[in-house]
Order: sequence, then C-alpha cells, then structure tokens
Amino acid sequence: MELSFKTQLRGWRTVIFALFLRELQSKFNDKLGLGWAFVEPFVFIFAMSFARSLISGNDVHSVPVFAFMMIGLIGVRTFLGCIGSVPNSLKANKPLYAFRQVQPIASVLTAAFTEFVVKFGVIVLIAIAIYVLNLDFELKDPMLLIVLYFLLWTLALAISLIFAVLIAFVPEVNKIKSMLSRPLFFISCTFFSLQDIPEKFWPWLVWNPLVHIIELARYACYPSYGNKGVSLEFIFEVTGVCLFLALSLYHISWKKILSR
Repeated sequence: MELSFKTQLRGWRTVIFALFLRELQSKFNDKLGLGWAFVEPFVFIFAMSFARSLISGNDVHSVPVFAFMMIGLIGVRTFLGCIGSVPNSLKANKPLYAFRQVQPIASVLTAAFTEFVVKFGVIVLIAIAIYVLNLDFELKDPMLLIVLYFLLWTLALAISLIFAVLIAFVPEVNKIKSMLSRPLFFISCTFFSLQDIPEKFWPWLVWNPLVHIIELARYACYPSYGNKGVSLEFIFEVTGVCLFLALSLYHISWKKILSR
C-alpha cells in the first residue's frame, strides 16, 4: 500500500525531530552542556575585538570594532561549525539506517539544523547583550542580513553534504577537509576588511563566497562601510551550484552509502 505524501511528511517530521534530540544529546553531553555553546562565542568575540582595537582603534572603516568582529566571527564560525560536524553525521547515524524511515540525508539535514539553531541562539543572546550593555550597533537593512544568513547556512549545508558523501567512500577526505577549513578564518575577511588590502590583491580573496557574505553583512548594518568588490549575485550563483552538485552527488550514491 502506497503511503500518501502527507503521511510521508509526518513520518519525516517525526524522524528528524528524534534525530534532532539525539544530536543535541550527543553534542552537549558534558557538564557545561548547551551553556558552553553560548558562553564560548562571547568570550572569543570580546577577545578578538580587543585584539583588533589595538590595531585600528575604536572603529574599522566607520564600523565599531566590536560590531565589525562580531559579524565576521559569527559568519565564519557558523560555516566552519557546520562543515566540521555535519559531514560526520552520515557515518555516526549509520546504525539507524536499518529502519526504513531513516534515510542518510535526514541525518545530514538534522545535524545542519542543529548547528543553525545553536548559532541562531547565540545571535539572539548577543543581540540581548548589546541592548543590555548599550553597545554601539546599527542595523539598516535587516532583510539583507536575513538573506545573507540563510545563504550562508544553505552554502554550508551543500558543502557539508558533498563532504559527507565523499567521506562515506573515502574516509581520508575528512583529514583533507580539516586541512582546507583551517585557513578560512584568515582569508574570509574575519579579522580584517577587504578595504585594508590593495585592490590588485582582491582577486586572490573574492573567489571565496564567505568574503562576500561577511562584507555584505557589515554593509547591511552600516551602509557607510560600503560594498565595493563584493556581490550578492555571486553568493547566489555559488550557493546554487554547490547545492545542485551536492544533491546530484547524493542522489547517485545514497543507495551505495547504505550498503557500505
């Protein structure tokens, strides 16, 4: 008997919710639990903001140094957190694939959604802290900021899915992934601005979609910062291509993943 779409959707919702609870339990099973996921970014952002203030003073191209560092660090840590943990979820949940309702992509989506929820919680708490501490912060274009964050998460999900499939067949790819992800913190305009670098060197950086996302996020908050050298269309194009490749790769290999 063929199940209706509504029944399948209800089943998927139940599976993803169960995997979500399992992911939370495994991710935060120490004494600090979820609290550390929210406290650690605060400490890191304040430390990096202090280090940047020693170089440029109280602002970076009209953006307060705390806001400058916060936007960059949230962007790159969201991306790195996703591609760091999500690809491993495919293998971690392998025993559950014995159940017909659980498919490999469900574990990837759940792990990515967990990262999204945790990072969104961090953003909310940082916003509350900014309000309580009365820190200097502006938000001129909230819709652009929301679009950029959604594109960032989608891009991270697509790349994570690609790595998850590759790691399922060649586990050594995990080491390559770790090696490639380390330089992203330094080449994604996290600690510095694209405007700090001579324009002749921009082509070496603007191939990186994180540069466009972070710089446009700063522009969305402070239009005076400017958006020279970055493009929203480029982010859409890269995200679309990566998502297409990820879904295509998964579609042709998910049955082989189950049999491995």
